[in-house]
Parts: sequence; C-alpha cells; structure tokens
Amino acid sequence: MTDDLSYQSLDFNLSQTKHLYGEQVHILNSPYLRTILNKICSNDITQPLFTEYVKKAYSFLLHEAASHFFESEITESPTRMQEFHEQGIYKGVSLKQDSKVVVVDLARAGMIPSQMIYEELNYLFDYKNIRQDHFYAARKTNELNEVIGVDISGSKIGGPVDDSFVIFPDPMGATGGTISEAINFYKKQVPGKAKKFISIHLIITPEYISRIKADHPDCEIYAVRLDRGLSTKKALQSIAGTYPDEEAGLNANQYIVPGAGGIGELLNNAFV
Repeated sequence: MTDDLSYQSLDFNLSQTKHLYGEQVHILNSPYLRTILNKICSNDITQPLFTEYVKKAYSFLLHEAASHFFESEITESPTRMQEFHEQGIYKGVSLKQDSKVVVVDLARAGMIPSQMIYEELNYLFDYKNIRQDHFYAARKTNELNEVIGVDISGSKIGGPVDDSFVIFPDPMGATGGTISEAINFYKKQVPGKAKKFISIHLIITPEYISRIKADHPDCEIYAVRLDRGLSTKKALQSIAGTYPDEEAGLNANQYIVPGAGGIGELLNNAFV
C-alpha cells in the first residue's frame, strides 16, 4: 500500500459564487449547472425533456453538495491488483460509510428530486441508513392569489432522525414558508435530534434566504442560482447581500423573477 499525499486531505473546496449572506448559504459557481437550469427555465421546454433536465441538475447538484456536507474519512480499499502487488491497496478520502440520511419529499415539486437523491444515496451508503419521508404541503393564498401561509395536509414519516442528515430537495426556494414549516415539523414532531438540516434547490431568492436564516440558522442552503431580478440597480451591481433591504426576487404573487415559472406544474403536467 502506498500512502500518496495527494489523496490524504479531508478538505473539499466547493466552488461558490461570492455573497454576504453567511456561511450557511452555498450558491454554486457552475457554468454546467447554470446551462442546464437555463434550459429548465426556457419558454418552449416540455415533457419528457423537462423532467430529464431536472434530474440531471439535481444529480450534479447532489454530487457537489454531498462532497461538501457529508463527513469524510481516510479509508483503505483493496483493489484487484493486490493479487500482484502489495501496493495494490488504495488509501485515501471517501465519504463516511455509516452516514445516516433522511430525504424528505416535499410534494409536489420535490417528489422527483427527492426520489432521485434517495436512489443515488443508496449507491453510496448502506441502504439500511437511507430513508425517504413524505411531507404534503402547499401554498395557502388569498383571493388576490397572494401567499399568506402554508397548508399542511399530511405526512408519512418513517421513524426518528437521530444523528441523521435531513435533506429537503425543493426546486424553488421562493418565500421559505414550506421549508421552514417542514423543518419545524421535524424539530417538534419527529423523535430524535438530527445531525444537520439541509435544503437543496435550483433557484433561491433573497427573501428565502432571509426567512430560513431567521427561522433555522442551523439549516444549510445549497442552490444553483440566486434570483433577485426585482432588486434595485444599486443592489444588482453589488455583491449579493450587500444591500439586503434593496434586494427582491419575488413578484406580488410570490413567484421568482427571473425564475422558472411553475416547476411543480410542469413536472406533473398539471396546471392547477
């Protein structure tokens, strides 16, 4: 076995866009991911290509985020060359194999991302430590179609969350209401103390960041893009987070600008 210094570091450097929102917010600096997201947001995309692009985006997003938030360790892995050379044992960094994960399906836009992440993690870790829960919540709106809260209609929780990474894959981080209520539910209603809460998104807004930071400073946020298209010109020409009071990414109906429109509607081909 050869102790190659090149593979002994446990540090992973996530490529991130510069901002002033704090260490819990991670906006990935990835031209590859942003290109996929541009296609997801386009006017003329339809099924089945739309769903495939969402899956591709979440697969790559998971690879980057998981390398950052999961714990790593130095392991020794015998290779098939060990039969011929005593150095045929790889020693280097890998993700800790005893990691416990709960992936939460936030119906309806989060159903496909959650299932994809759940399946991918089963390839990496012991399947006995990987679980998928289901949480049914939707925006509550008034007669003007303004968001006034979150309507929780049910859940299917598979057990406690002791020492688990609890992951919420939700394409659009708009107001933060649904994620905040879901995390509240796990903190107050589900037995056990989670190791970490993690939200994974395609797009987030300044409003979303502000809400989650205030409600759950222990939640780490990962996203492909920050959309703040309704901010002042001064804010847009400055590093994100410099003028938080002048930043905005939501219109009067709480949809993201530039945004992607109705992700849940397109994923399910149900425009209600």
